[in-house]
Amino acid sequence: MALQLFIIFAMLAFGELVVWLTGVPVPSSIIGMLTLTFLLKIGVIKLQWVKSASNVLTGNLTFFFIAPGVSLILYYELIKSQWIPITVSIIVSTILVMVTTVWTYKLVRKHNGNSRK
Repeated sequence: MALQLFIIFAMLAFGELVVWLTGVPVPSSIIGMLTLTFLLKIGVIKLQWVKSASNVLTGNLTFFFIAPGVSLILYYELIKSQWIPITVSIIVSTILVMVTTVWTYKLVRKHNGNSRK
């Protein structure tokens, strides 16, 4: 289990290093996760090397939402006073994510369809 956690945290550290070296405006955790996914896909890292630790982390995912929940309580008055802009931004960003996802899916599907001919 320690080796599995080491691999996962090494990917996170790699993401931190990439952000620090390049200054790219992408969260280091996303870079680390994409790197881990890529290495799993090409077979450099085997799934069984990280599967147990991943299952433990995802099985206890609710634990990781305690801090954001406490923050909501701490900033209740601010949220209460700014609920309209917050709600509008949530709705607009959700719509943008959905539209972007559909557009990306169609683009990938079109590209994959053309490459098979």
